[in-house]
Amino acid sequence: MMAAHLLKKKGHSVIGIHFVTGYEDPFFDNGQSAHLPESHKIFSIAKQLGIDIKILDCSIEFKKNVVDYFIRTYQAGQTPNPCMVCNPLIKFGTVFNFARKLGASTLATGHYARIKEDNHGMFHLYKGIDPKKDQSYFLARLTQQQLSNACFPLGNMTKSKVIQMADIKGFKPVKSSESQDVCFIKGKNYGDFLARQQGFEPEPGLIKDILGNVLGKHKGLHLFTIGQRRGIDCPASEPYYVIHMDTQQNVLTVGFKKDLYTSQCKVEDINWIHEIPSIPMDVHTRVRYRHTAVASRLTPVDGKTAMVRFEKPQEAVTPGQCAVFYKEDEVLGGGWIAPIDVHP
Repeated sequence: MMAAHLLKKKGHSVIGIHFVTGYEDPFFDNGQSAHLPESHKIFSIAKQLGIDIKILDCSIEFKKNVVDYFIRTYQAGQTPNPCMVCNPLIKFGTVFNFARKLGASTLATGHYARIKEDNHGMFHLYKGIDPKKDQSYFLARLTQQQLSNACFPLGNMTKSKVIQMADIKGFKPVKSSESQDVCFIKGKNYGDFLARQQGFEPEPGLIKDILGNVLGKHKGLHLFTIGQRRGIDCPASEPYYVIHMDTQQNVLTVGFKKDLYTSQCKVEDINWIHEIPSIPMDVHTRVRYRHTAVASRLTPVDGKTAMVRFEKPQEAVTPGQCAVFYKEDEVLGGGWIAPIDVHP
């Protein structure tokens, strides 16, 4: 909302797009179930801003590209990151294509990140200036073409300043609180959501320690992720954590806190925003959104694959999550963390 306000204030012609994923909670109006979540608030926002808002049904594309990916990744014993797929394929894919048909040249979002164009016409992605809210991580898989059509009006502002300005203007968000979970799953129970999906059949199996000793049984690997502590229910002198998931043998391997640390990881299908490196380089690597980027040595294997060795071993480096590479505040690119060996 504030992104639209700031652009309009600068004299830009602004059209709002609300895209429907098909997983929203319907609301009821005059006894009739509507397909649009909180639509009364959405159109109230349009009135406040003095702009038109168009509705785009992305439910088919969202199911195919985001939800199905989420399910497949869990079936493979990995932990998905749907935002990393949604941004390039839905927001800057399906939604931007719709925006172009409306005559728009640029897609603006509320991400806290920055874009700069250099003298050679190349676009660079940088962290937002608010370190507590920086969202550049989620944009690491955008292409040069997508960055050239993107705009992040909040990137040079702090979240507290944005909230303050919105309060002064009397703007009220559609949602009263920020979502920290997967948008298409209500609540935090991913296991129940997965178990309801067609063709997804939870399969109980063995829990073993890192030496191969059987400790107990699990109710399905989809209920776990690397570094998870809850749900293991095996007595020990100290808490067990998930270390590895073997989908072929359907075995959950657990260990102690010290066993979670690894000194390197393999990263595949990397999207390089700029030049593809041909020699090893020093970078800072972020292995999940809530992780502080750490000093690392990146060694290219080929144009899409690299080995990353951390200066200090890192905890719970999780297959399926995205590793994003930084050079100071600039995002170089990001790819998917590949499955790792049981032992760090």
